[in-house]
Amino acid sequence: MRFLHTSDWHLGRIFHGVHLTDDQAHVLDQFIELVKDIKPDAVLIAGDVYDRSVPPIEAVRLLDETITRILLDCRVPVIMIAGNHDSPERLGFGTRLLARQGLHVVSRINGNPAPVILGDAYGPVYFCPVPYAEPPDVRQILSVTDALDHDRALRLLTGQLLAQIPAGARSVALAHAFVAGGEASDSERPLSVGGTGAVDCSCFHNFHYTALGHLHSPQRAGSTAIRYAGSLLKYSFAESANRKSVTLVEMDGAGEVQIEEMALTPRRDVCCLSGYLDELITMTLTGDSPNRDDYLMVTLKDTGAILDAIGKLRAVYPNVLHIERPCLTGTSELRGPGGDHRRVNEADLFASFFEQVTGEHLQDDLQQTFAETLESLYRQEREAQV
Repeated sequence: MRFLHTSDWHLGRIFHGVHLTDDQAHVLDQFIELVKDIKPDAVLIAGDVYDRSVPPIEAVRLLDETITRILLDCRVPVIMIAGNHDSPERLGFGTRLLARQGLHVVSRINGNPAPVILGDAYGPVYFCPVPYAEPPDVRQILSVTDALDHDRALRLLTGQLLAQIPAGARSVALAHAFVAGGEASDSERPLSVGGTGAVDCSCFHNFHYTALGHLHSPQRAGSTAIRYAGSLLKYSFAESANRKSVTLVEMDGAGEVQIEEMALTPRRDVCCLSGYLDELITMTLTGDSPNRDDYLMVTLKDTGAILDAIGKLRAVYPNVLHIERPCLTGTSELRGPGGDHRRVNEADLFASFFEQVTGEHLQDDLQQTFAETLESLYRQEREAQV
């Protein structure tokens, strides 16, 4: 069995004010060419297909065009789950009808989940899709009396699916989750505050392969057979050093897998430049430097005032999206050695702000109140339907 694992397309994403639909269409064209060349038995999309619960029309059209080309032109079935950014209702529209055409969308949990069964020369492979779900929703739907965290909720959901797989059969899980120890970036929205959204990789030990979504860097999660494919594009300047790819998985008759990352080349890269303004404007770009059309964050070393710095930079680099002036802003605690304000979480930012305003350390009870309030806001955003 050969399949392509991808995730975190975030269609409709806006990056520092720039709509990325054209960039996403460019890289999805490459993905479809990979599908044509490789001829996999399935394409797995592990959540966060859209960037928000109510995606723009352009994003919906792009998904429709992409899936149509995979199903009708390439004749490859697609298994897709919802992530924490997706609206289950919108992503799951027409699910039963589309399944007859080879598009298997599992956007919400239910009390009677069923694997998607595909076959090869060695027999059936059971694909077990587990869409993102909040623990209270899992508790209600499964009629569980005890309180659940993300780890326990996921174990219950995967357990339902595993119970339907014959002994010795090959199985693949799809899930959208944060596996403890994974390398996160600031472009991922946390699933909960304070690390309570983490799950242990042992949730997936009974599967021959697990196709994960949520983290944007391609990586293993405790085992070679438990992997994040990573996002379609770089959605943060903190990811500037990353390479984006989709994961090709080859599974033999015994369920052993071989992994290969298939690189994707963006229309424009996301890069960081640092230096003095005059040098950056006149410098000759080498092979290791970004292209002038790339999306850039520029850190200026100049200490004096500069009139219209971004205008001067954009005359040479038209897609400068962000400028930092560390020599003007000083070195606060959050921007000290090795620090980067883009990597500081909300709780640390609030604690620092509180201390600067009041001159007092933020007490534990206030930290807890802030965490609960922030978690409530995240949940409202995920559940928003308008």
